[in-house]
Amino acid sequence: MSGTAIRTMLRAAAAFITASALFAAAPAEALGQTLSPERPQAYRKPQDPGLNTAAAAAQGRAQAPSAQRSVSAAGGQIIAKVGDTDLREDSVRAFIASLSGREQEALARDPALLSQMVRSILANQLVLKEALAKRWDERPEVAEQIQRARDLTIVESYLRQVSEPPAGFPGEAEIQSVYDANKTAFLVPRQFLVAQIYIALPSGADKAAAEKAARKFAEVQLKLRQPNADFAAIARADSDAKETAERGGEIGWLPETQLRPEIKAQVLGLAKGAVSDPVKLDDGWHIVKLIDTKPAYTRPLSEVRDALAKRIRDEQAGANRRAYLTELLKKNPPAINELELAKLVSAPGQDAAKKE
Repeated sequence: MSGTAIRTMLRAAAAFITASALFAAAPAEALGQTLSPERPQAYRKPQDPGLNTAAAAAQGRAQAPSAQRSVSAAGGQIIAKVGDTDLREDSVRAFIASLSGREQEALARDPALLSQMVRSILANQLVLKEALAKRWDERPEVAEQIQRARDLTIVESYLRQVSEPPAGFPGEAEIQSVYDANKTAFLVPRQFLVAQIYIALPSGADKAAAEKAARKFAEVQLKLRQPNADFAAIARADSDAKETAERGGEIGWLPETQLRPEIKAQVLGLAKGAVSDPVKLDDGWHIVKLIDTKPAYTRPLSEVRDALAKRIRDEQAGANRRAYLTELLKKNPPAINELELAKLVSAPGQDAAKKE
């Protein structure tokens, strides 16, 4: 996994622990009443949530000194401990659930990465505890950021709820209809199972390196011309692509769209088991063997149903959200002083020029 992705997840760990601690004390009522399951319009009309942001914020700040223990309040086995704070199973599960699918897969492949993230969560707990002990959250600029984050959390969770399509949506008929109208999107291109022998010669290589690569290439060519030449054995012995060389040069199944044009032109003309002429690219020579092919096909509905239903549901939720906000603004038209607003984003040099 890339260093950037790891840093992203570590920042997510910091955000997770801070948010869980700072907002855990907010009253449940602040998220509004339960919405009616009916959906008579393009969106589900909410009941009056009766929010009192100022009062809720005051209550949240009043409970802040005990916020550092919020992670410990979760259930399950104790996963880790720092000072007097326990990090329990439910908290770790909640953090993992907040990550993207790709990040979750990375954690599953590398337990050490998960351990690193748990350490990050615990480190942030220590920082948070120390900061709250010094009443850092009561600083005006910090309190303002906390309030903004709290408001955004309430707004986003509320909008998700009022925009959520009803249970059972979409139905089978709608899924089938969308599938039929978008069959080309489910087309899997022709695939080729290929192996290669690669002789490296990077562009810009000096004369000595070029001569060495040329000699090796000639030797490989000579081996391949021998009767009953074993392509896999030659790849294991001579290919410079070490990872595939260990597999006898086998790269695996490649969609037609992923083949470089020069390689594709050779592969399309090969019979199964045949070996291509050498292809010289900017990184060296490639000699390709076609092991097998799969024809293009359209993925059946049974294979894509769940993903398609989720896509339809997500798109409907987005439409419901836009319809809800449009209706809300229609009932409460905003008044904006565009002239004064423009002054807030004037170029830095313009203000200085005006003063002169």
